[in-house]
Amino acid sequence: MSDTPQPSNNRQDNAANDSDLLLVQRTVAGDQGAFELLVLKYQRRVQRLIGRMVRDVDLVDDIAQETFIRAYRALHQFRGDAQFYTWLYRIAVNTAKKFLLELKRDQSISQPFRPADDDGDETFSRETEPSTDETPESVLAAKEIAMAVNAAMAALPEDLRQALVLREIEGLSYEDISGIMNCPIGTVRSRIFRAREAISAKVKPMLEKQNGKRW
Repeated sequence: MSDTPQPSNNRQDNAANDSDLLLVQRTVAGDQGAFELLVLKYQRRVQRLIGRMVRDVDLVDDIAQETFIRAYRALHQFRGDAQFYTWLYRIAVNTAKKFLLELKRDQSISQPFRPADDDGDETFSRETEPSTDETPESVLAAKEIAMAVNAAMAALPEDLRQALVLREIEGLSYEDISGIMNCPIGTVRSRIFRAREAISAKVKPMLEKQNGKRW
């Protein structure tokens, strides 16, 4: 599938960005309610992104709150050169990285892998759910495959996991990911390819037992 946005999508993106820019301008001018609208619009997406990075649901709300605090303080720097959500996601990624570094310094704090419990979250497990008549065996197999995918995701190096989450979970373009991760598009493509290969290597043997399905 081509990664080039369709014209209609471009118009929608531009309209959304214009709307966000207006809210930013209103916030900078002193309209607190305008910033609350931005928080409402992007809160769940930011929380979902952070949840995929830190793997600890107990930290998600704190990091999301810190993300929006940092964004609010830096709003006067936003000029609309990039889409607002790209700018905001970059702040979320950097804030999450800061928390992760602090956790690594404190050896008494562990980071167990805990998938986010969100009915609205788009996870790889959805792709492995049975699409035909379910049986206890197929349901169990689907759960085992989903667990393997999530475990493989958690085992990825941080940069590969971030790139894959932004692409597959958030649905961002390579260009947007490049801006968020501050690296060339070629590096983004390489990271996503390596992440997919690593997960495929872990999950493929299980899928081959399920009627020849492949991830």
